[in-house]
Amino acid sequence: MPSSTIRSISITVSDDDGAGAAAAAPRRARTGRRKSARGLGQRAARLVARWWPVLLVLPAVALLLFEASRLSSSPAPSPPVSSSLGRLDPTTRLVHGVREPCLKLLSPRSLDNLVFPEGTRLDSIVKRIIYKSDDDDYDAYHSEANSTYLLQHAEATRFNLFTGFQTLSEREDSFKVNGTVSVHCGFYSDNGGFKISDDDKRYMRACKVVVSTCAFGGGDDLYQPIGMVNSSIGRVCYVAFWDEVTLSTQEAEGKVIGDDGMIGRWRIIVVKGLPFVDQRLNGKIPKMLTHRLFSKARYSIWVDSKYQFRRDPIGVLEALLWRTNSTFAISEHGARSNIYEEGKAIVHKHKATPEEVEVQLNQYRQDGMPDTLSLNLV
Repeated sequence: MPSSTIRSISITVSDDDGAGAAAAAPRRARTGRRKSARGLGQRAARLVARWWPVLLVLPAVALLLFEASRLSSSPAPSPPVSSSLGRLDPTTRLVHGVREPCLKLLSPRSLDNLVFPEGTRLDSIVKRIIYKSDDDDYDAYHSEANSTYLLQHAEATRFNLFTGFQTLSEREDSFKVNGTVSVHCGFYSDNGGFKISDDDKRYMRACKVVVSTCAFGGGDDLYQPIGMVNSSIGRVCYVAFWDEVTLSTQEAEGKVIGDDGMIGRWRIIVVKGLPFVDQRLNGKIPKMLTHRLFSKARYSIWVDSKYQFRRDPIGVLEALLWRTNSTFAISEHGARSNIYEEGKAIVHKHKATPEEVEVQLNQYRQDGMPDTLSLNLV
């Protein structure tokens, strides 16, 4: 009996010990994994605490590299208009697939030694000039004038007889050089106008080559010319026509005329009594009648007040006139080459009424300018 009891206990105890050992093994594995995880977390925390500046800088560097790659692949923005002021940037154009300079100027040394071409001395031919204003003779010359001309004549505040009422024969005769020449005043006002001081007149009469511009009614800033060679400085007059409004505006901005009448290289000529209400018409006087204002000058260059003259004037004259034996040069229009299309654009932009434009276009037709003619300059 005792032996059977022992065996019974022995069997019972043996079964319990086997199950406890099997259950203890997973518990030890889980405990080891928790300790290992805690160790990894602590090491990661120590690494973050040690290297956190680097972790912040790396994303910033990556973002900068990404933005830089985007900027390099996109087209560069156009620089502001004023960014080229004062710089002699080369200007080129595409001709038959080849990019060439717009103006092929002589070298500075060649310009220094350049001699003006000999020309006819008109003052040895013309002995007397008669300036006429045919306002009183309007009815005699244009008794059959169309209604558009009558409308132009009536609007004296706008036109003031800028060119006078010439007949075509008078216009043709004005191109002939004789001992006595009768020419229209070019502009006319009942109260006079475009008055210039005697000192300025003396200065203008001494000019042989002139670069001129104007700013009326406040106008644009005055940009100093650059790019001229030393020999041109004493041979070229730079003249800017201002009215009293522009004078006060520029003085308020610190641009004061010196005792010699100059601002930089520009001789400032203050005009009083402008004849037109429309400042665009006033601007046509120095632009279109430079030969009247500078009676002794042989050559003139007109510069719009919005731009800066950045080439040697003598070099420009040589390239555009003397080299090709030409008497007149004008910039090519960027959009149109037909004068009748230009007339439509002027009306569309409300720069003049259709009736006013038609007057000029009719004159071109009478002169024989065909509607299909385009000025394709190369």
